[in-house]
Amino acid sequence: MPTAATVIFVCAGIFIAYVLFGYPILLSVWARLSNRPIRKRFVPTPLSVIIPVRNGAPWIEAKIRSLLDSDYPADLLNVLVVSDGSTDGTNEVVEKYPDSRVRLLALTSGGKAVAVTRGLEEVATEIIVLTDVRQTFDRHALRRLVACFADPSVGVVTGELIIREGANSEEYNTGLYWRYEKWIRRNLNRIDAMLGATGSIYAVRRDLARPIPSDILLDDVYLPFKAAFRGSRIYLEEGAKAYDVPTSLQTEFWRKLRTQAGVYQILKHFPSLLWPGQRRFVHWTSHKLGRLLLPFAMLAAGVATFWLPGMWRPVFLAVQALFYGLALIDFLIPEHSPLKRFSAVTRTFTTLVVAAFCAIAVIFFPATHLWKETRVSVAHPERLPQT
Repeated sequence: MPTAATVIFVCAGIFIAYVLFGYPILLSVWARLSNRPIRKRFVPTPLSVIIPVRNGAPWIEAKIRSLLDSDYPADLLNVLVVSDGSTDGTNEVVEKYPDSRVRLLALTSGGKAVAVTRGLEEVATEIIVLTDVRQTFDRHALRRLVACFADPSVGVVTGELIIREGANSEEYNTGLYWRYEKWIRRNLNRIDAMLGATGSIYAVRRDLARPIPSDILLDDVYLPFKAAFRGSRIYLEEGAKAYDVPTSLQTEFWRKLRTQAGVYQILKHFPSLLWPGQRRFVHWTSHKLGRLLLPFAMLAAGVATFWLPGMWRPVFLAVQALFYGLALIDFLIPEHSPLKRFSAVTRTFTTLVVAAFCAIAVIFFPATHLWKETRVSVAHPERLPQT
């Protein structure tokens, strides 16, 4: 008869394998069997772009230029920069920008959710695009976002974020993780089961936009779910692209911590996601909730290993010691060493799992404490591919 430790270890292992590999593979098969396309047709529509920003001086001018240089009809486009207490000259750059379609709304620091809500109050166009300051847009992105709203079932359209290739293994692996995430999102999109939008590029119908609670960390999940729970579709338009530079693993740790903490908040505001009759139940619990529980499953498996019977104990202890040991010494391994291909992956994975574990802090501390400034090199939009 199996011991309690064996049962815990096996159950934890099955859960980990399902979250990381089983569900994505099943989803891929599901998407092939149940593809649900939409009708697209571009209809020139007045469009407002809202950019909430705090201390974005290094990127704001390139950001605005990428929007105004798009192929969207110039007389139908306006840009609102909502400055959330910026102190680095962001406001001055926007105020001096030589185009009447660009205006500034300067606020005292209140957080991104407050900035987005105030921005929504300031615009009156039927379609609103929300985006962050750092990512530049492909020149066709706005037109392709708007074309999706020709289908009346669509309430939110998100674009695709392209991360440029990293200069080292650390940046490469964070980009690799993002490609894994996008594969899952594409399949969710095919079966009309999207679990949010990409915060750097998404659009929403004005009549579906709702004020965002001030402590919300994931406006790009809260707003789309507000629309989805009213019967509208969240759609991923892969042809609408935004470009970003790769980030360090430290930066990705804080982004992941904030994202996973935001999932706890979303559960609070949309508890029906945990009801089996809710059509996103399988996807939410397998993908989002599963990621939250992943570190606890790994911890349970690690502890249970010490009580496994016979030869199983030393074998699995050795495997786990090798895995976590590679993650710990990755920074000591030369960039061009063959071993780096394995150690960098284990370090990236372990770092993101630790971030998910730490996200539970949102239950005990104010959500604003989980924000950290994103540190990246200034993007060069002229080097980014255009389609």
